[in-house]
Amino acid sequence: MVSKLGCYHIIGSLFVIVIGSLLHYVYQWSGNNKLVGVFGSVNESTWEHMKLLFWPMLVFTIIELFAYGKEYPNFIGIKAISLLIGLIAIPILFYTYTGIVGENYLIADISVFIISVMLSYILSYYLLNKTDVFSSCVATVTGIVIFVLLTISFIIFTFKPPKIALFLDPSQDFYGMPQE
Repeated sequence: MVSKLGCYHIIGSLFVIVIGSLLHYVYQWSGNNKLVGVFGSVNESTWEHMKLLFWPMLVFTIIELFAYGKEYPNFIGIKAISLLIGLIAIPILFYTYTGIVGENYLIADISVFIISVMLSYILSYYLLNKTDVFSSCVATVTGIVIFVLLTISFIIFTFKPPKIALFLDPSQDFYGMPQE
């Protein structure tokens, strides 16, 4: 029998995979609405694909916080670390496989996303079961700071991305939102 914690992690990973997949297209579906672009992918850069994990996992983390999170003194710190690991996994896995094979493939890109989501939720589940890990006030405050900084970064870099490879749309050779 799966525990309450296990159920939330299974549902959460499925939620992030489904909603994240939809967020890949929502900007186009909205007629390139800039507000929608904050949450959905505005181009094919690796950074924009990291949003597909970030926003749904943030939303589900908030749901989890109210559903059971207060039962775990380490909840915020662990969710922040788990999210960071998933976000870091996307560029590492993507650039590693494309560096080896020389190009990207849709099925491999989807696999990178799913693996990164699963990595986040497996880590979260494992660490939440260790109540002595990240259970200090410092870990909680650090977790909150991580969530806030990531949120600000994903908003700002949608409109003003740094001119580095992570933010470059290789299919169109530009950064940020398409210019109309």
